Amino acid sequence: MTSILSSPIEYLKGVGPQRADLLKKELQVFTFKDLLDCFPFRHVDKTQVRPIRELSPQSDYAQVSGTVISIEEQGEKRGKRLVAVVTDGTGMLELTWFQGIPWALKRIQRGGRYLVFGKVGFFMGRPQIVHPELEEFSEEKVNGKPFLEPVYPSTEKLKARGLNGRQIGKLVWQLFEALGPRDLPENLPAELVERFRFLSRYETYRQVHFPARPELQTKAVDRLKFEEFFFAQLRLNILKIQRHKESHGPLFAKVGDLFNTFYKDCLPFELTNAQKRVLREIRQDTGLGKQMNRLLQGDVGSGKTIVAVLALLLAVDNGFQGCLMAPTEILAQQHFEGISRLLEPLDVRVALLTGSTRSKERKEVLRNLQEGSVHIVIGTHALIEDPVQFRALGLAIVDEQHRFGVAQRASLWKKSVVPPHILVMTATPIPRTLAMTAYGDLDYSIMDELPPGRQPIVTVHRHESGRPKVMDFIKSEIAKGRQAYIIFPLIEESEKLAYEDLMKGYDNVKAYFPEPTYWISMVHGRQASDVKETNMQRFVQGDTQIMVSTTVIEVGVNVPNASVMVIESSEKFGLSQLHQLRGRVGRGSEQSYCILMTGSKLGQEARERIKVMTSTQNGFEIAEKDLELRGPGDIEGTRQSGELNFRLASIVQDKQWLELAKREAVRIAEADPELLSDDHRPIREFLLSQKGKTAWSKIS
Repeated sequence: MTSILSSPIEYLKGVGPQRADLLKKELQVFTFKDLLDCFPFRHVDKTQVRPIRELSPQSDYAQVSGTVISIEEQGEKRGKRLVAVVTDGTGMLELTWFQGIPWALKRIQRGGRYLVFGKVGFFMGRPQIVHPELEEFSEEKVNGKPFLEPVYPSTEKLKARGLNGRQIGKLVWQLFEALGPRDLPENLPAELVERFRFLSRYETYRQVHFPARPELQTKAVDRLKFEEFFFAQLRLNILKIQRHKESHGPLFAKVGDLFNTFYKDCLPFELTNAQKRVLREIRQDTGLGKQMNRLLQGDVGSGKTIVAVLALLLAVDNGFQGCLMAPTEILAQQHFEGISRLLEPLDVRVALLTGSTRSKERKEVLRNLQEGSVHIVIGTHALIEDPVQFRALGLAIVDEQHRFGVAQRASLWKKSVVPPHILVMTATPIPRTLAMTAYGDLDYSIMDELPPGRQPIVTVHRHESGRPKVMDFIKSEIAKGRQAYIIFPLIEESEKLAYEDLMKGYDNVKAYFPEPTYWISMVHGRQASDVKETNMQRFVQGDTQIMVSTTVIEVGVNVPNASVMVIESSEKFGLSQLHQLRGRVGRGSEQSYCILMTGSKLGQEARERIKVMTSTQNGFEIAEKDLELRGPGDIEGTRQSGELNFRLASIVQDKQWLELAKREAVRIAEADPELLSDDHRPIREFLLSQKGKTAWSKIS
């Protein structure tokens, strides 16, 4: 970074120590460069003065010049306002102030000529500007400014110090008075700038802040969006190339007897083509002597667990141990029971380690892991605690990876001298654009087929008025020997309100399903963990027919006999969460149903979500729509797994720039990962200047 741009903001003319402190606290502006990167959120066109007769209800902001022909204070007390009428000979414009009336009276006089700017509205058929910007008329001013005027973000504390959006614009103008093209050297290869017809970097910043014309501002913003995507993609791809080149991992040299026996004799069903493809990718990765770092995303019910089992057997066949880490005890217990049952015919020892494992059993598991007599261990975050040591950990699998922090996942690396292969799995489909940005340093596999025998889940929307029919339908399913979930939203802002809603709902369900004809389990966050586990297990084992719960059952609970999922107040859920909840049913061979209950009045976005859920079961389509509706910052897991802190670019609206930036970044990273060529010197120098200033992630 050039020395002038790294100057502390207090040294800029018009700032000083007190304003500098506020700019640092309120806008995170510490240096001249920070101010340069504080972009306006809109521009107003003061390059033209419009005749009043041309103003219409379709007008937005406008600048006019005219003479004040009347000034009058109207109303009393709280209803008091100041109204002035201006004419330019073509028509009359009303100016109105509801606040700051004494200030306005000092600024405006009958008979005076003024330049007026503001948002145009119409009142009683006459054009009106409320709280206009006002300055005395002069020939110099009436010719308009040579640029669109920027409006910057501000806060109440900044405004109190005289730093509203316009004043911040004056500081930025002051900054440009001190800057020249040399202070913003090129950071892209000349060939790229020429091919995409980008403005120079200096001109880009100038036109973003003070554009001469709207089309120049668009060109400048497009270049900055490309830059944001390009450098994020370049870092991720260089990191991936370096990892492939430098990292060492356990060598799984063979596909042995355990894998082959299980594949031929123990598989409960024929693998889908997607499962076979992912297994080939895992076998290829683990057979290179380099560390695998792979993300496996598969829709709900796509058979990730079988892939995990085969990958673990691959490790054991080659003399290594494997572990599978799940986010909850019930999911870990389920994995343990299911995998133990699958591997029962084989000479493979599987252990369980969770927070509630008894002390005596824990000591035995820890000793056996260290000695190597346990081949596979399944557990919760208890697996990453210091006492857990392996003889030879070769593969670590993390299920529902977004539930674990990056630091938790990274601690698995320390369990072996040679870092184990890492496979992170998620049943929450990740939109392609999000995967490219948040998980771009990983190799990733997609499983987009369901195993044979799975029937599509019938998904319907019902209003509150249809509740009696919904309850009768649940009774008919229970009469067939099936089970049902009834899920209530978890209201983050008010745990108390969520709890009250759940208890009220539980009482209503009991009224429809009285004991002892029916038995109901209830699970929620306020319960002690042992009570929660007991109630879950009663439902899993079929002792209760209905599970009333908050979203604690969202991930992993596998009850093939459950055929009905009722989601109460489903308008309060995000799309991905609705899809996850729906995936708790349809896990057996029987027809299953998801019923989305809502009130009668729905907002536009809620209606859109319900429409998507009832029209598709493709998790990837749903994830793309979820990203479109909510944006990347709200998609579960992205905050911890990838900092998507782009200033201007949006992975939703700017997909075409993301695609272009990724293509160019991959091309350059593969051709010159060290960025040593003269053509790539601008990139290298820019990245060196940014070192330590930009957040970018690794999964583990």
